[in-house]
Amino acid sequence: MATSICARGLQGALVSSFQGSWESSISGDDYHHALMQSVPRFVTVGKPICSPPSMKNVNEGKGLFAPAVVITRNIIGKKRFNQLRGKAIALHSQVITEFCKSIGADAKQRQGLIRLAKKNGERLGFLA
Repeated sequence: MATSICARGLQGALVSSFQGSWESSISGDDYHHALMQSVPRFVTVGKPICSPPSMKNVNEGKGLFAPAVVITRNIIGKKRFNQLRGKAIALHSQVITEFCKSIGADAKQRQGLIRLAKKNGERLGFLA
């Protein structure tokens, strides 16, 4: 696009037909003036190609328990709800840890069980 604008601008303003080298057809200030007129002053920028990553749940609003979770959050308020959710998640992680200790599972297996619990919570709608 810029090439066609420059060629049109140079052809109409300074040179009717190209003869010889660039040095003989266009001199310093004339070239600079033609180039400045052919380049747009403002460039519009569209939306970014990819959106920035977000920490939002992909299953938000989906799942068996999602409606109850959303209603509870709206009734008691977002701040209080997040406090209760944090306590519930901590208690659940402690239960998983105690279970792993009782069966002799190592830390890697315990972490895998906690990740599995989070995935199941997302699918069921507890993290909506």
